Amino acid sequence: MKNFKRNILLLLTGLLLSTSLVFAQKVLVETDLGNVILKLNPEKAPLTVSNFLKYVNAHRYDGAKFYRVVRMDNQADKKIKIEVIQGGLGDDSTKNFPRIKHESTNITGLKHLNGTLSMARNEPGSAGSEFFICINDQPELDFGGKRNPDGQGFAAFGTVVSGMDVIKKIQIQPTGEGEKSQTLKKAVKIIRMTVQNG
Repeated sequence: MKNFKRNILLLLTGLLLSTSLVFAQKVLVETDLGNVILKLNPEKAPLTVSNFLKYVNAHRYDGAKFYRVVRMDNQADKKIKIEVIQGGLGDDSTKNFPRIKHESTNITGLKHLNGTLSMARNEPGSAGSEFFICINDQPELDFGGKRNPDGQGFAAFGTVVSGMDVIKKIQIQPTGEGEKSQTLKKAVKIIRMTVQNG
């Protein structure tokens, strides 16, 4: 029964992606510090890509922010260190769509490599609008990795194909101190995100 439900869900997702979304494989992210182009992977992570594109096509990321950066120097309390920048709607939950099922890397076959686009979450199945981009390879974010105690990793679903210089520029922006050591003093505005067909 469990496999039957999963197959039905995948079939419905496939039908959704067979519309114009399947061709929407690149997204232009315009920010205060420059532009980034993301290439999505609907073939391997259909649920996560579909969710992300819902936010893009509804213009809910327009005016959103990159607000958190994780560097080697601002995670002293973490035994397993990572390097990412995080963006999304932040505290504005009024624009959220329903949470999505977790597509872990052991299912998709994707890995958290340099430039990988992935979903931020708490427990599995809690991802919504918040996403992050890896700086350098981050295997501890894959399924079985130790960054998250549950070992389920995060849902990778795309990669940066242009603009890693902008991602690195965001990562080195000034942050607060203490509990705010990963929060940018001045968040980097996402002016808009638009689908780039072809």
